[in-house]
Amino acid sequence: MSLIRSSLLVGLGSVASRVLGFVRDVLFAQALGAGPVADAFLAAFRLPNLVRRIVGEGGLNPALIPALSRLEPDEAAATGGDVLSVFGLALLGLTALVEIGAGLIALLLAPGLHGEGGTLALVALYTRLSFPIVPCVVLASMGAAILNLHGRFAATALAPLAVNGGLILTLVVVERGLSLQLAQKAAWLAAASSLAGLAQLAVVAAALSSGKVRLVGFRMPRWSPLLKSLLLAGFPVLAASGAVQLFILAATQIASFWPSGISWLYYAERVMQLPLGLMAALGSSLLLPELARRHQAGDGQAIVAAQNRALEVALLLALPASAALIILARPMSSVLFERGAFQSSDAEGTALVLMALSLGLPFATAAKVLSQTLFACGSLKAALAAAILGLVLTIAASLALAWPFGPTGIALGVSFGCLGHAVAVASGLRRFGLWLPDRGLMVRVMRILVAVLTMSLALVAALRAAPQPGPLSLAMICLGGLAVYGLAALAAGAMTRGDWAALTKKT
Repeated sequence: MSLIRSSLLVGLGSVASRVLGFVRDVLFAQALGAGPVADAFLAAFRLPNLVRRIVGEGGLNPALIPALSRLEPDEAAATGGDVLSVFGLALLGLTALVEIGAGLIALLLAPGLHGEGGTLALVALYTRLSFPIVPCVVLASMGAAILNLHGRFAATALAPLAVNGGLILTLVVVERGLSLQLAQKAAWLAAASSLAGLAQLAVVAAALSSGKVRLVGFRMPRWSPLLKSLLLAGFPVLAASGAVQLFILAATQIASFWPSGISWLYYAERVMQLPLGLMAALGSSLLLPELARRHQAGDGQAIVAAQNRALEVALLLALPASAALIILARPMSSVLFERGAFQSSDAEGTALVLMALSLGLPFATAAKVLSQTLFACGSLKAALAAAILGLVLTIAASLALAWPFGPTGIALGVSFGCLGHAVAVASGLRRFGLWLPDRGLMVRVMRILVAVLTMSLALVAALRAAPQPGPLSLAMICLGGLAVYGLAALAAGAMTRGDWAALTKKT
């Protein structure tokens, strides 16, 4: 299969999942607003959603793909079965601990709510109801990694749709078919998320069992050095792969001290995650296996070249997305969320947080791409160290900026963390001799910036002509900005016919 066809399949699945995620969050805002119940639900939903996003973007792929790719098919299938069995038992144990200690976890997730006993109790309830999604999506992600290794991307792309689809269906039923209080609505949604995760796991399990070639073989798990290394690598890989999600989790804890701070941060981050999540899914599903093969072949120059070309593509998407989100933050927040229980003041607060988060989008995207090389080379310590540095910077900057600027300052702290994370990943690669920006990368970035500036001027002019756009006019502005950017990118040489030829080349 050509790289472009694989990219389109994974990319379309990722985009479809995030479009459904947008619909889900619009319905969240309409049903729950941004008050105490919404803060409680979104604080509880943050932990399982954190895990879902990390593993959904291929967070465990760096541990599984390089290890399984070195084994013979039968041995790889048996080892894959061992890993799934052991992880399944461990995750069931973890879920039991969470169910027992949900009260303490609620306090850790939202320490700012400690003075509001009723709200904190809701956080604990929603945590108990929603956390069972975690073992389902983790096992589904591991199964998807095995499918990716064998070039089967359909289930990987489509299975995550089950979660958002299930939640949207529940929201429609709750809003139109049932008469419930806000706290009861949130409880239904929390329980529905766990059932939707089970549906996602069923889709992947069906894909693994289909076909003539056995991809996974189950048996009594055998303890082996490889299984031990995979288990030990699990946490570092998740932490390194989900660095930005950890930054947001820390920011959420700080935001819990501000009224509606959790909600504003959640809705803004959901918008920002669309381009970032797309690049993460493409990187882990497509770039990582390619880099792993080149590393196994000992072709260092090819790794650097592939990395630079991937970074060009990532910035080709991330830089205009960052600029557009900053310029269109207020109308986007209003059109997407301002209805039902979500008020105009909430839209304004969400817009300011979105602008601050969008500043860090290019750095977060660059770190996602560059970290794939560290994963492919097995340098998990360097990737984990970079993630820890970014987390420390996020906490320090958020605390320093929160008091003068509130939730907006916390979001700025996340952007500082993304910048520090990207610099740390690049420094780690440089130590291994795998970070060497070539002239082609620098020239391409300058051309992209010219196209982004052209698009930004067009968007500002459009907003002056329509200062308060509705859904249709905002869609037209976005499509017009995309068209301007595409034409400017072609004129400036940021996109060429050679790019398309490289993408369609058989892998």
